Amino acid sequence: MRTALTVTWLSLAFMASHAHAQAIYTCVDGKGRKITADRPIVECIDRTQQELNRSGTVKRVVGPSLTAQERAVQDEKDKAAAEAKAREAEDKRRDRALLLRYPSRAVHDQERVTALAQVDEVIKASSKRTAELAEQRKAIQAEFEFYVKDPGKAPPSLKRKLEENENSSAVQKKFIQDQEQEKKRVNVRFDEELVKLKQLWAMREAPAAPAATAAKN
Repeated sequence: MRTALTVTWLSLAFMASHAHAQAIYTCVDGKGRKITADRPIVECIDRTQQELNRSGTVKRVVGPSLTAQERAVQDEKDKAAAEAKAREAEDKRRDRALLLRYPSRAVHDQERVTALAQVDEVIKASSKRTAELAEQRKAIQAEFEFYVKDPGKAPPSLKRKLEENENSSAVQKKFIQDQEQEKKRVNVRFDEELVKLKQLWAMREAPAAPAATAAKN
């Protein structure tokens, strides 16, 4: 049993050594000498080496080893390239999603109308509340008529009602202004989308144009 295990181990060791020996590295060092070895060549660590197959053809090219500073620079370049690639992939994903959501100009236009109508409904409700507050203020001011000669005698509860009314009116006014700005933002968003969509729609239709021309001919 021990003899069999020994033979197996020796066989595996020979196969591993034989596989490693199949790798051939070659380069020209700084003195112009061509060097060949069965492993990466230390004398050519600062220059390109070729790894050859047993037939002598180039299996791969091994670049020069980098210093710590060079490696840091290369890592930054690789990171920037990876980020750019990721951004490109994300842009393509967004373009596909945008085209899927808006397959035509009519669909995009209708969604703009719907979005603006929703904001208008909110403004309408706020305007109605503003009108109600204005009516309340008239009633409060009518009560103040009893104290026109001596406003200091007006009860604190009446003063508080007027203050609350004025604060609520100011809130509604600010809210309506914000909604008007929201309408502008909605239009800007749809305008920007439309610019991109026109490009995407044109690209989608482009392949069909040559086919249509060929069919006519």
